[in-house]
Parts: sequence; C-alpha cells; structure tokens
Amino acid sequence: MMKMNYCVFGTNDMNAAIKFYNALFEKTAYNHVLTTDRMAFWQGDDEESAFAVAVPFNTEEATNGNGTMVGFSVGSNEEVIRMHKTAIDLGGMCEGRPEQRGPRFSAYVRDLDNNKIAFCE
Repeated sequence: MMKMNYCVFGTNDMNAAIKFYNALFEKTAYNHVLTTDRMAFWQGDDEESAFAVAVPFNTEEATNGNGTMVGFSVGSNEEVIRMHKTAIDLGGMCEGRPEQRGPRFSAYVRDLDNNKIAFCE
C-alpha cells in the first residue's frame, strides 16, 4: 500500500512561515516539532503525517508550482470555514471561499509564500 506521508513548501522567510503555520495549526492535531537551520516541521497525530517549510537546498528563491496544492482534511464544514478565516486573518489570500464543491465542502487559500492550501471536510 502506498500513501503520501509528508509535504514540504518552500519559503523565503522562515520566521514568517513558522509564525503563520503555528497560528494556522493552533487548534489542529499538527504540532511544531522541530526547526533546523533550513526546515521547520509539524507532525500530525499519525507519525507518518508531516508538513514542513524549507529554505530551498540550492539556496535560490523559493517559488510555488503552478497547479501544486496540498489538501488538509479537517473533519467538518465549520472547521473548513474556521481554517480558511484563520489563514486569511494571518495574511493569506483567498483562492476560493468555503462552499460545497462536488462531493466535498472545501475552501482554498495561499500562504505568505503563495503556496496553495485546500481545507476539506
């Protein structure tokens, strides 16, 4: 069986990214567990579920991929709405307000480095 176990977003401002994600993940199962000289890691309840931000290894500017996105299943419509609002309040940009899209209630934002995030019920 194969499943995704982590996601890494590039950042150009590690301190701002840590502050953004610590606040965004504050009421979730993701906890900030480690910061190195170029990466910060958050761990979910499942030890195989991790998220990180990193200064690119080649030290060039971090850029986001067109069409690249990470999705977080957050458990309820209310939590989708809360996470979307929190991200916007933290300086993120709306990429799709919370609403029913096909079979899932979801919302989309961009973080401070323009990486795209989806929150789904």
